Amino acid sequence: MKQNPIPYLEKTWRWFGPSDPVSLSEIRQTGATGIVTALHHIPNGEIWESHEIEKRKREIEAAGLRWSVVESVPVHEEIKRRAGRFRTYIQNYQQTLRNLAECDVPVVCYNFMPVLDWTRTELHFPLESGASALRFDEIDLALFDLFLLKRTGAETDYSNDVISAAEGKKSRITDEEKEQLTATILAGLPGAEEGYTTNQFLQALSEYDGITDNDLRTHLKEFLLEIAPVAEECGVRLAIHPDDPPFPLFGLPRVVSTESDARELLDSVNLQANGLCFCSGSYGARPDNDLPGMIRRLGERIHFIHLRNVQLEEGRSFHEAAHLVGSVGMADVMQAIVTEQKRRVESGRSDSAIPMRPDHGHRMLDDFSRESNPGYSLIGRMRGLAELRGLEMGIRSLMTNSH
Repeated sequence: MKQNPIPYLEKTWRWFGPSDPVSLSEIRQTGATGIVTALHHIPNGEIWESHEIEKRKREIEAAGLRWSVVESVPVHEEIKRRAGRFRTYIQNYQQTLRNLAECDVPVVCYNFMPVLDWTRTELHFPLESGASALRFDEIDLALFDLFLLKRTGAETDYSNDVISAAEGKKSRITDEEKEQLTATILAGLPGAEEGYTTNQFLQALSEYDGITDNDLRTHLKEFLLEIAPVAEECGVRLAIHPDDPPFPLFGLPRVVSTESDARELLDSVNLQANGLCFCSGSYGARPDNDLPGMIRRLGERIHFIHLRNVQLEEGRSFHEAAHLVGSVGMADVMQAIVTEQKRRVESGRSDSAIPMRPDHGHRMLDDFSRESNPGYSLIGRMRGLAELRGLEMGIRSLMTNSH
């Protein structure tokens, strides 16, 4: 008797709304079927009303696609600090989840990174192939922090070797390069909801004075204790994105960087709705993270997957590699995901077709002649999606034949 095939991962694509240079009609041609987007025009902390959600959903469905994942419903900074109007913002978050459930948008990605979202120091790092990539350079970050931002106490966050290298580089870079570095770090990357001037950034950092790692963990747990039961009740799956990069920046605590961080978060509110966005690039930027092992051990609570690769460099520096080539063993990661999906099918779970998107992409070929958000080029991501689809198909074929 022929068995029903295991459903494949749902192939999704990040879209930044009507202003995105990549159109929905182009996305449909890439092989993606689901859209990952947000209502970026609604201020942080405000309720996403049902009519606004439905308007965006109709726009997506008119293009023959499905709104699969919200990325993100931003967590207001006052929630992270448990200050100001945080209780009102939590109530608004709860109502937004109810409204998304009512509109049948099932997965909500979010993050709990203070002040800055994902951070890079270079947006067009040239590769030998002729393409370009995003890059994080520890020396450049230290140069900015120590000598451009001039943050009080910054020198305690870097090794003597890093400080020395930053001092040496400071004397060599031009004013234009300094301005570009500042803009890259502070202006806000795609998906980040806020950008800052230098003075605004220093003020935002000062608001976290005295907030420790343990404080931020407690604030995250208290937030989840209030929103996860609402998500569980209305059938929404929450997926927290890890810190990117997965270590502290600018003296700010970061608490979703390792497997132990993720396990503590899941155990603190042990509801199925309280889950993870598994980002292979973010977790993979730390060599001490065992990515396939994390999927095997935490997989039942993974609700959304970002697949990208990083090439680790000296210290904490890295650049974003092609999806199948880099420090992340993508074949092992994909095999662990497919195994988790097979387990879900066998146990009768309804969420077996886990949404996955090719995260970031090189700028390549015609990407150079058209506008695109950094990391979100059309052709570079389409290459990544095609490679990941082929990898998944090959692994499934091998697993089937081996049985």
